[in-house]
Amino acid sequence: MSVFATQFLRKSTSQLLTMCALALAIFLFIFAPSALAADNPELHAQTSANSQEAPAASGFKVVNTPHPNPNGFQNLLVSVSGSSASDIWAVGQSVIHYDGSKWTAFSAPHIDGGAINELTGVADISPDNVWAVGYLNLNEQNPNQLIEHYDGSAWRINPGPKIPPTDVPILESVTATSASDVWATGGITINNQNEFPLFEHFDGTSWTATAAGFAETLMFGVSADATNDVWAVGTGGSALHFDGKTWTPIPVPIPGSGENALFGVKALAPNDAWAVGFYVKDANQTRPETTLIEHWDGASWRFIPSPNPGGSNKNNFLRGITAVSAKDVWAYGTSVDIATSLASTLVLHWDGTRWAVVPSPDPVYKFRNDFLNGGAVFPSGDLWLVGGETVFRSLALHATGQ
Repeated sequence: MSVFATQFLRKSTSQLLTMCALALAIFLFIFAPSALAADNPELHAQTSANSQEAPAASGFKVVNTPHPNPNGFQNLLVSVSGSSASDIWAVGQSVIHYDGSKWTAFSAPHIDGGAINELTGVADISPDNVWAVGYLNLNEQNPNQLIEHYDGSAWRINPGPKIPPTDVPILESVTATSASDVWATGGITINNQNEFPLFEHFDGTSWTATAAGFAETLMFGVSADATNDVWAVGTGGSALHFDGKTWTPIPVPIPGSGENALFGVKALAPNDAWAVGFYVKDANQTRPETTLIEHWDGASWRFIPSPNPGGSNKNNFLRGITAVSAKDVWAYGTSVDIATSLASTLVLHWDGTRWAVVPSPDPVYKFRNDFLNGGAVFPSGDLWLVGGETVFRSLALHATGQ
């Protein structure tokens, strides 16, 4: 798979949202204006025995967020991270910050809602130390990676590691265990030929880059619970583990014979990690997409059955996963009606025994077409999920166990 192929997979999960939104907007404005008046009832999530660690208790609510980019430009959010419940950053086609009471828009270099530049991951270490990564000029001339840093006053571009001019790097996610241990992952096309997983590390002073794993693979998600326990996942159900010295591919059992990918991963302990994405059952088919959840028990990855609302009539894919504890895990993504291409938010919860669907709001902006891409949970019980009302408006859902 060339860089163009892996960029197409990114297009099918991010830029494709733009295509769906535009097509639906044209259809609804011309043929179905009455559909714009759909209601927006508040929905409640399931409860849990531990209210201190259960955001489900009071239900998900839509929280007002700014849409800094003008009409016709995107404000979709892709990732969220916070050093505390009162210091949270969400990034994507726009950049916004939550101070404990409200979300505020911030400017960041190159992020203007034009779809070809995007911040795909953010790691908030402290109020004056935040990293965000992504890409420039996707599917255009001169594509490249993008690394930005917030120092408490402004976002600024960081040059990152030295990359040969003949290579094309793209970053998809970032995680940090401390200010001197930050990992970013994605893919790099070497000499305009094969693409390999890309791992970039910041040691508190400088970035270094390493290509590892199998060719034709792109890493979408990364998570670390210690300096010697880091997981990255990506295309083809691939998973690589860092033990403090080297990155090693680890086999993942994927059901079905069609397309598949792992988009998100959460490392909780050396014997407890989760990865999520989608798979297609039949070979040479692109739908229906089915939720894919895998669990690492310290020895091997194991497929865990998960709900799929709408069955074969919907494409259900999970974009990420976050957790409070081993018995309080949250996966999130999108459910797309195959017949209409209308999308709705999808939230699943693991209680230590099984995965279950948790009702989540679907606000209406001209028409209902909502996506969830990023999530973060805090010890206080706050759970934040971010995405978009179409791709043109940012979306934040909040729940708390308090």
